[in-house]
Amino acid sequence: MIEIGKIQPLVVVRMEDFGAYLGESRAAGPDARILLPKKEVPPATQMGDELTVFVYLDSEDRRIATMTRPPLTLHGLARLKVREVTKIGAFLDWGLPKDLMLPFAEQTRRVERGDDVLVALYKDKSGRLAATMRLYKYLRLNSPYRIGEEVTATVYENVPNFGTFAAVDDMYSGRIPKSEAPDGLAIGTTGKFRVTLVREDGKLELSARKKAYEMLDTDGEAILGIIVDKYGGELPFDDKAEPEEIRKVFGLSKAAFKRAVGRLYKEKKVVLADGKITVVLRDV
Repeated sequence: MIEIGKIQPLVVVRMEDFGAYLGESRAAGPDARILLPKKEVPPATQMGDELTVFVYLDSEDRRIATMTRPPLTLHGLARLKVREVTKIGAFLDWGLPKDLMLPFAEQTRRVERGDDVLVALYKDKSGRLAATMRLYKYLRLNSPYRIGEEVTATVYENVPNFGTFAAVDDMYSGRIPKSEAPDGLAIGTTGKFRVTLVREDGKLELSARKKAYEMLDTDGEAILGIIVDKYGGELPFDDKAEPEEIRKVFGLSKAAFKRAVGRLYKEKKVVLADGKITVVLRDV
């Protein structure tokens, strides 16, 4: 069966002045043939030759073949440039005469002309090829990464109560838990993340933070700065405060806050007393 959205070998079953008709075999009937336009037919092509083509729908929704290999096939992913945005959606350049539509409903953020967006190719309810930025079910689960390794990932969606979802290497499934990014990360952001968990199903859990011991100095300096600048040197709560209150003020998990405060205390940079944290001001 000839399928749109896929690269497949087909046989030349009929030659015309305007192109070659292709089928799965030389016995393919008229209804099982598709056209490869004349400008696409390789020189010296003859009846019975096998050609490897990509099949899609033309502007009149007719199946048509091309020798051009697009950057993605059905259920595959690629970064494509937005050629234009219209009232019905965005249209992406994928190297074929007919641009690929990215419906508004499949956008996880509104795109603009000239944007490069990571998308997957799927068939809509009418059987047409279209692009989606909702990548979750198209990402692979067999990444080579292990806990502690650094990866490059692109954020593609923020889901309330679940966290931020990212495509690792533009192909593997990753998630930044809400505790690691309470307000989410901007969709389209590409950055370095650390693998904190490889789930049984192969999905990766990620953190934008370095390992705990590497963050102590950074977190500690940030805590001191906030206490001095916003609270005049005395924080009205200590490391026993509720996680939500700590995150609201410092943007840190309770565990990270406790580690950093513990180090500041050992270095005698703060005093913990009466449920408060006081910065020790030193003479210069």
